[in-house]
Amino acid sequence: MRRRAVRFLTIRTAPAAFTLVEIMVAVAVLTILIVLATQLLNSASAITRVGVKHINTDTQARAVLDRIGMDISKMIKRSDLDYYIKQPIGYNGHGQGHGWGKKLKNGQQGSDQCAFFSLVPGYYPPGSSPVQQQSPVSLVAYRINQISGSANYTQLERMAKGLLWNGTQNQNNDPYPLVFLPNTISAVNSWTAAVTDDNAQSVDVDYEAVGPQVFRMEYWYLLENGTLTDVPWDKDARPAQTSMSTPTPIGWADVQAIGVAIAVIDPASRALIPSATLLDIASDLDDFKTAPGRGVGGQKKAGDMEYRWNTVLFGDPSGTPPGIVSTGQTTVNSKVPPEVAKSVRVYSRYYDLRIQ
Repeated sequence: MRRRAVRFLTIRTAPAAFTLVEIMVAVAVLTILIVLATQLLNSASAITRVGVKHINTDTQARAVLDRIGMDISKMIKRSDLDYYIKQPIGYNGHGQGHGWGKKLKNGQQGSDQCAFFSLVPGYYPPGSSPVQQQSPVSLVAYRINQISGSANYTQLERMAKGLLWNGTQNQNNDPYPLVFLPNTISAVNSWTAAVTDDNAQSVDVDYEAVGPQVFRMEYWYLLENGTLTDVPWDKDARPAQTSMSTPTPIGWADVQAIGVAIAVIDPASRALIPSATLLDIASDLDDFKTAPGRGVGGQKKAGDMEYRWNTVLFGDPSGTPPGIVSTGQTTVNSKVPPEVAKSVRVYSRYYDLRIQ
């Protein structure tokens, strides 16, 4: 029997692999995913960075405003004491930093400063006896340092100069006790730094930087009649009054509360611009007198100060006028990176003088 040879046909198949088209599609998809992931990371970093800046400024502002509030709450309010505060007569303000069309002619230009007596601890003169001489009263002063050679230049400073019960002004410039009218704080030679901020006489070892990131400060008054003003009395009820002590010592009789606004910049952004540019930004921020009211008849209302400052920084919502963020420069053409301008934050608070 013959056997039939059987042939087996072997079919060879190509090995499994991606085609060129599939590889190109996979690479394109991977590239898109990487780009999207990178954008998400960049956005998250930007949001985190802005958040950290806001946390820094918020923390600084809260500490500063709380400190100011404590000093004001313990302020000695008497009609026979002298106060160095914003008013038409007896207040010089500082001589630098706020010009270029927004300067006031009555000495209130630029960042405000103040000095008053408060029942808070202070720094006492060397050698004074805690039992026999030191009193619980301090002369408290706030200012934005304008001494260009100072380590605290363009920073908010606070002075608490502890007073002595038996202090007296003599040829040795010994510290005064409480200054009763007609004597004034500005006339006390040893306290010159309490009423100046931009010359050699402004230096005082009792000043300390309480707001290193605060570069602009403004305050105003809420009167008992509900109006906001830069004069600490009712001008309609007291037309003859020219200061808190002339012609009649009135103290805080007409004032319900003090409003304070500050501008704060975070440390990283502050390091990116010179102090001169920071002063230019501060100079563009309106004084209270120049802030127009948005109410009926132009009467100033709560929030106007913050509105004007934010308008300078970020522009009006309508786009006119533009702000420093969009233009990248101040009114005197100082260059300000938009991200630096965005880091400036504005805060305000009211302190009721009737609450003890």
